[in-house]
Amino acid sequence: MKFPHIEKAEHLDGYRIWVRFSDGAEGEVDLANELHGTVFAPLKDIDFFKEFSLEGHTLTWPNGADFAPDFIHSSLKQIKTA
Repeated sequence: MKFPHIEKAEHLDGYRIWVRFSDGAEGEVDLANELHGTVFAPLKDIDFFKEFSLEGHTLTWPNGADFAPDFIHSSLKQIKTA
């Protein structure tokens, strides 16, 4: 089974990002409690956190940090499906 891909992502506020997946699920994910370890430390700077992009359907940052789509999908709040 192929896991859904992130199709769109937008910063909301703080460490919250709204995402929409290829399976129609959408909602917000709060990554505030997920910024552990060396690669994620720079993301604690909110200005740097906002610099994410979608690369290969994955949330990524300029320093190489990323969160896999399956993790984001399982962490969605206010989930909505088509």
